[in-house]
Amino acid sequence: MRARFTSFGPAVRLLMVNQFGINLGFYMLVPYLADHLSGRLGLAVWLTGLLLGLRNLSQQGMFPIGGTLCDRYGYKPLIMAGCGLRTVGFALFGVSTSVPALVVASVLTGLAGALFNPAVRAYIAVEAGERKVEAFALFNVFYQAGILAGPLVGVLLVAVDFRLACLAASVVFAVLTLLQARRLPSRRGTAQGTGRPVPADWKEVLANRPFVAFSAAMFVSYALSYQVYLGLPLELGRAGGGQAAIAVMYTFTALLAVIGQVRLTAFASRRWRPEQAIARGLAVMGAAFVPVLLASQFAAQPERLPYGLGAVPAVVSAMLLTAAGMLIFPFEMAMISTLGRTELTGTYYGLYNAFSGVGILLGNLASGWAIDVGAAHGVPALPWLLLLAAGLASAYAIRRLDRAGRLRPALHRDQVHQAG
Repeated sequence: MRARFTSFGPAVRLLMVNQFGINLGFYMLVPYLADHLSGRLGLAVWLTGLLLGLRNLSQQGMFPIGGTLCDRYGYKPLIMAGCGLRTVGFALFGVSTSVPALVVASVLTGLAGALFNPAVRAYIAVEAGERKVEAFALFNVFYQAGILAGPLVGVLLVAVDFRLACLAASVVFAVLTLLQARRLPSRRGTAQGTGRPVPADWKEVLANRPFVAFSAAMFVSYALSYQVYLGLPLELGRAGGGQAAIAVMYTFTALLAVIGQVRLTAFASRRWRPEQAIARGLAVMGAAFVPVLLASQFAAQPERLPYGLGAVPAVVSAMLLTAAGMLIFPFEMAMISTLGRTELTGTYYGLYNAFSGVGILLGNLASGWAIDVGAAHGVPALPWLLLLAAGLASAYAIRRLDRAGRLRPALHRDQVHQAG
């Protein structure tokens, strides 16, 4: 893996390390934020949920703006601005006790992600060129390594003082901001100097039928992948696994991605076209819920099983879900930039991220409803059946689009297109 890493240019290498730092700082704090707000600060649970929701809303809602800005003003300024805002936002979480200050902290940390996420992905897609799939596979290794290390560092800091975790996370982002200022090469925005109004760019993206079709087919994949944060932890609780089992699940899934991502992508690249790899990954994503589906049918009282065995199906499902995401992610990220033109690379990533955010929101509502209804009517398999069907339907949609030739770029990437 080291040879693959060094084979990329300095900008791509720095952005990979940068993503590790971003996730390290984020996950050393955010998993413990709800407990701090509702426990130490004594906020009502609904208010805690509102603050966490504001962070997510400000990020998802601003993704299109962040993508457009990086096309217009360059990738480096947006990446630095995002890390700078996280520095301030996380510091505010540490020193704030009033609700207005906490609202500002939540909005700033969400807005930060909306600025640097599309910019980082667009920078890698443009800089890596024909090696986009390989670059995004390696990028995911650093991404997952940050998710693995962040909570482990955070739990040690929170045990001393939550404010110490906030300060440490803030310092991580301050260092990243300075590092990028000094070492990240500047790259002009691919739409820099254009006189077109921003709505015309968005109209062009939304008029790109292959991109819209791909986004629609991938819509439910984000609802499925998010079950490692919703449905599967709840299932572990039902099975009597507790917090220890949840920690084991997250550790195993992150380790799987760190160890296996590059090998899995190389394997898939040799055998399948990108569309085929994505369709197969979506099928596996749906099938990942079979273990918990079977457990819900044949182990109605998992708490009576020997210690730890009740948690096995959910952990296995999480591992399969992670493997499916590993198969999909590099080809998915490369596909987004391939379906558009270079000048609007950031805008495409920004709008795609916004679509995925809506998918997570609607998916959480649907899966949460299914979990409640299934429990109330004695049908615990209901949510897993729906998720299984959704994954298979998404795989079928990608396969149909591929066979119909609808996942080919509508325009040559460098062709100047006037919308409206």
